[in-house]
Amino acid sequence: MPLDINAILAETRGRNFELFEDHVNPVFVKVLRTLGFNRSWVRGEGPYLWDEAGTRYLDFLTNWGVFNFGRRHPAIRGALQQVLDSDFPGWVGFDAPPLAAALARELVKRMPPGLDTVYFSNSGTEAIEAAIKFARAYTGRPCTAHLAKAFHGLTMGALSLNGEASFRRGFEPMLPGSSEVKLGDLSGLEARLARGDVAAFVVEPIQGKGVNIASNEYLLGAQDLCRKYGTLMICDEVQSGMGRSGRFLASQWIENLRPDIICLSKALSGGYIPVGATITRRAVYDSVYDTMHRAIVHASTFGMGNMAMAAGLASLSVLDDENLAERANELGARFRNGIEAMVPRFEFLKGVRQRGLMIAIEFGQPESISLRAAWSMVNKMDENLFAQAIVLPLLDDHHILTQVAGHAMPIVKILPPLNISDADVDWFLEALEDVMVKLHKFPGPAWEVLKKLGSHALTAKRREGRAATI
Repeated sequence: MPLDINAILAETRGRNFELFEDHVNPVFVKVLRTLGFNRSWVRGEGPYLWDEAGTRYLDFLTNWGVFNFGRRHPAIRGALQQVLDSDFPGWVGFDAPPLAAALARELVKRMPPGLDTVYFSNSGTEAIEAAIKFARAYTGRPCTAHLAKAFHGLTMGALSLNGEASFRRGFEPMLPGSSEVKLGDLSGLEARLARGDVAAFVVEPIQGKGVNIASNEYLLGAQDLCRKYGTLMICDEVQSGMGRSGRFLASQWIENLRPDIICLSKALSGGYIPVGATITRRAVYDSVYDTMHRAIVHASTFGMGNMAMAAGLASLSVLDDENLAERANELGARFRNGIEAMVPRFEFLKGVRQRGLMIAIEFGQPESISLRAAWSMVNKMDENLFAQAIVLPLLDDHHILTQVAGHAMPIVKILPPLNISDADVDWFLEALEDVMVKLHKFPGPAWEVLKKLGSHALTAKRREGRAATI
């Protein structure tokens, strides 16, 4: 009997959280219910999602930056349909897939000079894993350096470069020789590299956690130190690449920055088929695949699939044809100007960090006594809580999906699709203004919601504390 996907969707509608709880991840379901993200989505197109009640939502979460081109982009969908309708075989194994060769050629065209060779995988974390192995093979060194607050993925090698202890808890020991340095601290980086055992310094030009933008001076200084001590510089552009920052790569905002390895993923998928890419110099690549016996010494069963390669080619075409990198700059300026205009009016609102459409809205302690008391109360309950006071009403009252930028950060992050309209920007700005007005009324409904969330957080902490003593 042919499988009827629509029948399965109809049968599970309204029961998906219960089934997910029973058979996948019950803790995640609890989080979604607590935060009010337990919606039943029935449709997605462009920058919008619709729930089962027919309510339209603006998606500024975009699955952490996957949907740079929105959902169901017709050009990307059309390319994938061509692959499905063709007789051309994929995953032959012993083969040189033509679509992979074509996508590699297109990626190399967009790279800094000297990066001419591509390894394909299935995700951003796999792209990082490949980069770590390539750097070790090329340098003959065992160690890596990364930044505080870094996020490069959650497989074991990438996790060893993670700047947040909560992700690592329970999985130690990490890869030996992984060292953390501070963003902006070139002397600390030099002290670590000077030992002569660091294969790679791995850096996000714009950190996903917190949207911390590395300065030109820091990245160029780090590059000079890497050259001085024989360390490869790896730029993780998994989230900041593909036009997100207003250039194809965020590192391309800096003239004369020439990383040894670039990692891409997320939006390269077009929002359809997972794909990762590790782009490097031929000499680095040849240090891994150095003999015929080692021609597949690092490989992936599902890498270079026809659907993934077609999605990547179509995504690059859409980015160019619709001039979306430049559009990201225009829209980003519209966001920044609108948010900055609100700062003098609202005590909690401190500023905005923005490059293209990678945006962090920063909050902080207010001046007035009553609001300072409210700020202290919330942060005493849970230092992760305050940003939810913005995320939740944006979702519930204004139907906009956003995210907290990271652990213990009073920052809301937005990653809109690059092809949203001016009206979508205004929708968000009007919603943020309304949330700010209500948040500055203490006591009020927003604070009652936070108190409820805080009580849940305190209960969870007590349970964790009891478990740790057993």
